[in-house]
Amino acid sequence: MSGIEFYTNGHIVSNTDSMRQKLGALAKQYSATSAIIVTDAGISQLGYVDIAQQSLQEAGVEVVVFDGVVADPPVEVVNDAITLARSNHCDLVIGLGGGSSIDTAKIVALYPNDFESVTNILDLDLSGFKKLPLFAIPTTAGTGAEATFVSVITAKDGSKKAIYTPKILPDVAILDATLTLKLPRHITAATALDAMVHCIEAYTSRTKKNPISDALAVKGLQMLWHNFERVLDQGDDIEARGEMLLGSSLAGIAFVNASVAAVHGLSYPLSINFHIPHGHANALVMCSVFTFNLPEAAPMYAELARAVMPNQTSTMTDLEAASLFIHQLKKFLEMSGLKYRLSELDITEKDIPALVDIVINTYARLIATNPKDMTVEEVTTMYKDIL
Repeated sequence: MSGIEFYTNGHIVSNTDSMRQKLGALAKQYSATSAIIVTDAGISQLGYVDIAQQSLQEAGVEVVVFDGVVADPPVEVVNDAITLARSNHCDLVIGLGGGSSIDTAKIVALYPNDFESVTNILDLDLSGFKKLPLFAIPTTAGTGAEATFVSVITAKDGSKKAIYTPKILPDVAILDATLTLKLPRHITAATALDAMVHCIEAYTSRTKKNPISDALAVKGLQMLWHNFERVLDQGDDIEARGEMLLGSSLAGIAFVNASVAAVHGLSYPLSINFHIPHGHANALVMCSVFTFNLPEAAPMYAELARAVMPNQTSTMTDLEAASLFIHQLKKFLEMSGLKYRLSELDITEKDIPALVDIVINTYARLIATNPKDMTVEEVTTMYKDIL
């Protein structure tokens, strides 16, 4: 076994109503006097920001709110959040919301360093940078952003850019399932499938697979798998919501240390060119990619199948168990209510060459971690399979 370097949060709180009950006290543990909450307008309207503010203010921490985050946050939005934090001399940064809010907060936490725009630091070694204390409070069970040291933003040319360094790992992750109760069914499904993909790709990573990530990926997948139908059918099931949220966080820890692969490589162009939300895009392509990977990855998919479906797979060969695993993922997608054909999203065959070009020329690093190499022709075929 090769050497391992593994990173995760210093402090994880997983409990119902923990944002209300713990946020202020945790802020004082970091000697905070002025906090910025980085979020989006939708989260503000749900009242979650008010709860966070009250907890902080009761602990004597002043609060400013930036609620201008949008999906796939552009550089300009991130710069605006940094400007607000700087002007208020904030000494604590809190990302509250989905992956976009938490990813924005990760970069805001770097504001004490001398840079004018986030574009100035995209290609720098940030290991020597200072970082403010950073809390992450997810409102979806999907991205795992609260447990990762990557921030994905959108450059001025529309391409996705990643800042990838342990420097931006949140210090504290607060997993409060009450914050996921108001998620619409389709977002619940898309984010859950996203988290499952994180587990599966971490477990099958060709380049950075390791025993710690493997253990977290298996446990995370079990929690997500066994609660998926419960949260779709009973959105107010707080126990199931809590299991999904913790499973998603375990998935985040796993994939950031082991890497994701070709599912993400094929999904990113769908988000870039057609603005399909990330979790939905992953769900669209996952079964096509996993089926393609079977010649190399069947034994690993079979191990995951036996972890989540032990009774059904006990007498099966690896290929049979792996095939059942993919079939069940396809059933999850079909029951999700999400559109699962590209044609349903106004994507046609003439759009495919541009998508393939992005996969091959921009996201080759994600093909490199995939269990099986891919050619232009093979990527084209996978997109055509889901037209």
